[in-house]
Amino acid sequence: MIRVKRDEQPQCGCEQHGAQQEIGRRGFLKRLAGATALTGLASQGLTTRLSFAADGYNGDVLVVLSLKGGMDGLNAVVPTFEPRYLSLRPNTGIREAALIKLDNNFGLHPSLRPLKQFWDEGTLGIVHAVGMSSPTRSHFKAMAEMERAAPGTSIRSGWLDRTLGLRETGTSYRGVQIGASVPSAALMGQSPELAMLSVDTFTLAGIKNADERKRWRRALADMNANAPKPMAAPAKTALSALTEATDMQREGYAPRPTAEYPRTELGRAMKDVARLIKEGNGLQVACVDFGDWDMHAGMGDVDDGWLHDHFSEFARSVAAFAIDLGPIMNRVSLLTLTEFGRRVKENGSGGTDHGHGQAVFLLGGGVEGGQIHGQWPGLGEADLVDGDLAGTTDYRAILAEALEKRCGAGSMSEVFPNLSSDRIGAFKPRN
Repeated sequence: MIRVKRDEQPQCGCEQHGAQQEIGRRGFLKRLAGATALTGLASQGLTTRLSFAADGYNGDVLVVLSLKGGMDGLNAVVPTFEPRYLSLRPNTGIREAALIKLDNNFGLHPSLRPLKQFWDEGTLGIVHAVGMSSPTRSHFKAMAEMERAAPGTSIRSGWLDRTLGLRETGTSYRGVQIGASVPSAALMGQSPELAMLSVDTFTLAGIKNADERKRWRRALADMNANAPKPMAAPAKTALSALTEATDMQREGYAPRPTAEYPRTELGRAMKDVARLIKEGNGLQVACVDFGDWDMHAGMGDVDDGWLHDHFSEFARSVAAFAIDLGPIMNRVSLLTLTEFGRRVKENGSGGTDHGHGQAVFLLGGGVEGGQIHGQWPGLGEADLVDGDLAGTTDYRAILAEALEKRCGAGSMSEVFPNLSSDRIGAFKPRN
């Protein structure tokens, strides 16, 4: 098998989307004087988004973990009953003996072992062969369409922004993204959202002491006191969030001792999501991005390498998050999305190319766990779509079911126009 060092890996040449961690004073003023598209203030890096009952919202906190770059669902959740799987992936496929058995048909990649306890407890479920109505192998187009989630329409806002827009105005932390200077496109729209690298680094740049911080907050508040709503609302959100962040920074945060977060960007982001949920500051949605899944070459083997390490970081971070929250996970629904899966047949460089059908992980007390949901299309030559695993479940149906059953949403027509009412039964209704 070809091994390639991470910094030597060839680039696929496709469109990729992704620093200052603080809010610069000039940048702040420029943004406030800018356009109505401003949806919050930001830092850079990863992304996160949250909710709880401080604002009267009593649905689940929805945590959306985007695995950007095209995660290989076929090597994450392996169909052990499909003989063509290993014949099409003789070098990159995972042998059954190495897998963590889920049921008689599927097994987990061994690096995902930290998630097995939640499968056994019935709080982890998986949907396989998930796709879009109009699939594309372009990173940029697929992710943009996934975050917009309104195919065949001229709607430009994101599905999470439309979701928040159906509710009464919430707190400044009802929608938070950690680690990017601009919120995820799923959050773009009319509702003010917040973006930050982390809770502990969220501040105004160049502030040297508490008195100076107070002066700047007062000046910025006065500047926007009579501003039009499109400009005043983001400013109000940011200033309120800064005040709360200062309090949280002073208090600090200690996760449960048994919650062993990896010391990585993803681990730190998931710890911040748990921190904000426990804070009870009105979090409704949390978005986190974990990228670098575009493994065209040098994927590695079952015990070592790029895919192994990525699966391990993902599983350890998510497991620590669930352990940290403990019984609070009964009011949290976490789901993963990736813009597409990988082609079924491996390439000649020890990797896989852009495909279609993906695997979605679901975690929370409201998940119908211990099950593989969805309709398996098969890996027979006639079953594939131009060499790809077919997408038999529209990803929007999963999102809609989570919103309906766990987040108290009503009609989905305003969030997901033209979406069928069919659901796959992956979530339990809230009591």
